[in-house]
Amino acid sequence: MSAGTLPRTAYDGVPYTRGGAVDRTEVGALVRSAVDGDAAAWKALVEGMSPLVWSVVRAHRLSEADGHEVFQTVWFRFAQHLGRIREPDKAGAWLASTARHECLKVLKGLARLTLTDDPRVLDRASDERTPEESLIDAEEAADRAERVRRLWQELDGLGERCRQLLRVLMASPPPSYGEISAALGIAVGSIGPLRQRCLRRLRARMDARGAL
Repeated sequence: MSAGTLPRTAYDGVPYTRGGAVDRTEVGALVRSAVDGDAAAWKALVEGMSPLVWSVVRAHRLSEADGHEVFQTVWFRFAQHLGRIREPDKAGAWLASTARHECLKVLKGLARLTLTDDPRVLDRASDERTPEESLIDAEEAADRAERVRRLWQELDGLGERCRQLLRVLMASPPPSYGEISAALGIAVGSIGPLRQRCLRRLRARMDARGAL
């Protein structure tokens, strides 16, 4: 791995799109129902808000193991504090802030260690497709992977602040500015202008390299 290149992680493949169709106007009600022991409400919260948590983890570029540990810790803390959250409607901001805190705690610990690269083994799933179909699938997958690789390459070439912001914004639907502020420690009024500058820089880099 060359200097300045960020490590890839398995959870980069975790979708940014929410698994459950949770509208932000429903979050407060779901939290209150979960406090009352409603298992379905808890499941909806976890499925609906997990991509937000993952986007914060991605923004801090933790290893696969550390990323999954932070993810589990955030939800454990959320469960612990569920009945004590003062503003249930802002549970997303609470999750984002907690995820950021846990990521920074892990990074602070890693700063004291000497890190080495570990080879990653890609598991290939077996199938019964014909050789021709498998070849076509492989070529299409390679093309998609190359486009994604170029995007990540140009994204990683931006400054740290832009990398973090754009990764968090990839969650769908996009996090609120309050959630982004809690996740990254950026003033709410600065998010919009910074987003525009970062997107212009990313577009310029990709245009310059013919990466689109």
